[in-house]
Amino acid sequence: MFLSIFEIFKLGVGPSSSHTMGPMLAAARFLDRLRTSDFTAHGLHASLHGSLAFTGKGHATDRAVILGLAGFEPDNFDNGAAEVALKDINARRIINAKGLPPLAFNPDTDLRFDYDRILPGHTNGLILNALDSSGDVILQETYYSVGGGFVLTEAELAKDKGPQVPTDVPYPFHNAAEMLEMAEHSGQSIAQMKWDNEISAQSHPELSNGIQRVWEVMNDCIERGLATDGILPGGLSLRRRAHAIHQQLLDERGQNMSAPHTINDWISVYAMAVNEENAAGGRVVTAPTNGAAGVVPATIRYYLDHVPTAQPSKVADFLLVAAAVGGLIKQNASISGAEVGCQGEVGSAAAMAAAGFCQVMGGTPKQVENAAEIALEHHLGMTCDPIKGLVQAPCIERNGLGAIKAVSAASLALRGDGEHLVSLDACVETMRQTGLDMNQKYKETSLGGLAVNLTYC
Repeated sequence: MFLSIFEIFKLGVGPSSSHTMGPMLAAARFLDRLRTSDFTAHGLHASLHGSLAFTGKGHATDRAVILGLAGFEPDNFDNGAAEVALKDINARRIINAKGLPPLAFNPDTDLRFDYDRILPGHTNGLILNALDSSGDVILQETYYSVGGGFVLTEAELAKDKGPQVPTDVPYPFHNAAEMLEMAEHSGQSIAQMKWDNEISAQSHPELSNGIQRVWEVMNDCIERGLATDGILPGGLSLRRRAHAIHQQLLDERGQNMSAPHTINDWISVYAMAVNEENAAGGRVVTAPTNGAAGVVPATIRYYLDHVPTAQPSKVADFLLVAAAVGGLIKQNASISGAEVGCQGEVGSAAAMAAAGFCQVMGGTPKQVENAAEIALEHHLGMTCDPIKGLVQAPCIERNGLGAIKAVSAASLALRGDGEHLVSLDACVETMRQTGLDMNQKYKETSLGGLAVNLTYC
């Protein structure tokens, strides 16, 4: 299966691609099934399982499911309209979805957090039911939110097992070794091969404009995060820090008093700005997930604002290469924190950012692959243990450090000739195996690690 750049980089809403966007999309898909079925539904019921249950409150999964059933979708989400709809549903216990009759739904009883049953396909599982006038189930579907806003039914998940060779594209690589071999034989860069693969399914203007739109949303998110102060929602009373840090950095730059290592603070503040916006439920781009959404845009902003030779026209190449690497990781391992821990989220994002940065800095395909491997290798084993189930601590700072690692990994790769001991494919497979071996409590359940060792009110 060929994964487009617009599947890796999706326009969406925070705080989580797997726990917010995915369930909202699953609910929207269920509505489509109802609209085309022969059944006349009178009510709806939903149950959340595994990680969707354990951290669903902190990730606003319940809210996302209800809004999805009401017809909201992540890519055109209107927060004001959503709040109005939620108040109406809570007051009237009725969901009004376009093309369907009024459907009974009591948020207090018809959306259940099932902490005891993990569904067999994936830890992020939800079951949606349509009920008749007697309360009997007339239509049921199981959905799995497998990370990065990707949603599969039970039947689709069964067919999706294992990496698949892309078809109908000029460069059908399904691992990094094949990608490098095709680059060598064709004389093309990874960015050029990815562009040619994309252009086989869409026009040049569609692709170019779509990539520009992705970067605009990413950059707008950085700017909002840098401009906004205050306390993040969720109960941790965590203060936004990006605004104040950015002001300090601007003041120091004006006084010409910055130490060389301050560049790390610039990289971090761009990433933190994005993830503070994500934590507040703002508009973000999965890169490859919401929880890791700050790494790629922060690295691009570092390139544009702090590298003297930067060319804005190369942002497209950065994103194409990043998407190529993200697609390989998703196909051959996972980008889901609930499946493999944060190595699959921030680790994957750092690999993507390192590859993209290496590309725009003039790296060869071998150096690009090396950059991605270095960044991913040094995230292996990273757990996902969000405090109180919120995508805030350690997630926000972790994106900053992931971006710093990405830049460092690319810099190291550019100092070499592309020859190295550990391949990206070996690193991706190691991440997959590590995720399988990792204790479940360290995979986005908030049952271990920092989530249980910090006392909060």
